[in-house]
Amino acid sequence: MSQFLTEARNGAVLTVTMDQPETRNALTGNSAVEEFVALCARVTADATVRAMILTGAGPVFSSGGNVKAMLRYEQDAPSPDTIREEYRQGIQRIPRALYNLDVPVIAAINGPAIGAGLDLGCMCDIRIASERATFAESFVKVGIVPGDGGAWLLPRVVGMSKASEMAFTGAALTADEALACGLVSRVVAHDDLLAEAMALATQIASNPGGVLRMTKRLLREGMGSTLDSLLEISAGYQAIAHLSPDHHEAVRAFVEKRTPKFS
Repeated sequence: MSQFLTEARNGAVLTVTMDQPETRNALTGNSAVEEFVALCARVTADATVRAMILTGAGPVFSSGGNVKAMLRYEQDAPSPDTIREEYRQGIQRIPRALYNLDVPVIAAINGPAIGAGLDLGCMCDIRIASERATFAESFVKVGIVPGDGGAWLLPRVVGMSKASEMAFTGAALTADEALACGLVSRVVAHDDLLAEAMALATQIASNPGGVLRMTKRLLREGMGSTLDSLLEISAGYQAIAHLSPDHHEAVRAFVEKRTPKFS
């Protein structure tokens, strides 16, 4: 089985490419799950990575699940318990790993992001779209439900009304429509996509790595916490930040009117 993810390093920025264009970068029927889980564990453990870009090779970001492989549910008729466990031990491991990754992640969406491919983009912190990108929460079109966390992810990105419209119709959005509803933060010329993502990732990575990770964790915690709970966590993180060498360097650099040099 060929490798699904390829990596390239540029300073503190890691660019990860889904590299099976022959399957439209499908996330099932290959080693995608294992590779995403291993990648996230490695990146979390590597303090020198301060930002990550995720994109797709070829004309498609990701087509999500391999629809042709779904013929087995009619032909082999596995039990419901078997299918449920396949999801738990299979594609559901990607949102658990990627959504909870400490490092800020930019999805550079180069083409169609369909079904679980759209949900994959929603697991990232920032989404930048090529003008050629399209987006569809299309599970209903093949008679299934979002099995990879899309019903939790998408409403948090675009709001419940828009998420419901997308999930109930399965209709695709253009890049400009995705921008209008907040699914992506910018749309750029196709040939400029990776350069734009790298410029943003480099800007992010110029900040202290430990503070970036704590900031992302606070944003994640805020999605499900009360204000009081989040304030308590914030106070603890702030105590760590105030005593860090990077904070001391940032304050000195501000006072001395120079660019900080973080560890």
